[in-house]
Amino acid sequence: MRRPLIAGNWKMNKTAKEAASLAASIKAGVHALTDVTVVLCPPFIALPAVAPLLNGTTIELGAQDLYWEPEGAYTGEISPLMLKDCGCRYVIVGHSERRAHFRETDADVNRKTKAALQFSLLPIVCVGETLEEREAGRTSERLERELAGSLAQVAAEDWEKLVVAYEPVWAIGTGRNATPQQAQEAHAFIRAWVAGRAGREAARVLRILYGGSVTPANSASLLAEADVDGALVGGASLKAESFIRIVESAAKRQVKAVRS
Repeated sequence: MRRPLIAGNWKMNKTAKEAASLAASIKAGVHALTDVTVVLCPPFIALPAVAPLLNGTTIELGAQDLYWEPEGAYTGEISPLMLKDCGCRYVIVGHSERRAHFRETDADVNRKTKAALQFSLLPIVCVGETLEEREAGRTSERLERELAGSLAQVAAEDWEKLVVAYEPVWAIGTGRNATPQQAQEAHAFIRAWVAGRAGREAARVLRILYGGSVTPANSASLLAEADVDGALVGGASLKAESFIRIVESAAKRQVKAVRS
């Protein structure tokens, strides 16, 4: 049984002091929910402030991006070694905002994914289609292209360390989310693609998250789908109460799965 994963992507929000306060509130609210992996991804400058608060808890620290070199003359970039030094275990790679605003290509995402794995960081690799592609019936085509490019030459032993996040671009920050059926169809396609590329066992253990206007109101219905293993949460992760409720939805799903 795949353990649900709920990750909060705080994007370019919260000062170090604000991030520490939010992390402390979330920690207090989810400390008893041990059947869910919770990952907090604050801005780079807030990582050192948040990390000590998570020591001794089941909450993991994540970063929002990384560069693929361990060190060097790359002004403004953050290396995987730096993230490890801050206490990070996870890192988001290839978010649609990085692809759109900073022109990251699938090749860039692939370099970052392999760098994360090389330095024992668990990459959350994001893929997803635009509204135009969705309406034209080209969702599978976009997903296959991004998966093939972003996950090229991943070593056989590394597939179980990956997390994939399906984030339809048209749902991110818009208040419009995919229906549970749409999410399930996309997740099932991703899992089938991984089975064809890396084998059934890799596909079976792979956690696939849904991201795109996830809220406490829709999280339970999305997480009820068979191939939706968690959520990459944006706006709703900036308030402790709403993020905690989403984690609670994942915990309830896990309890139901165990009982059934």
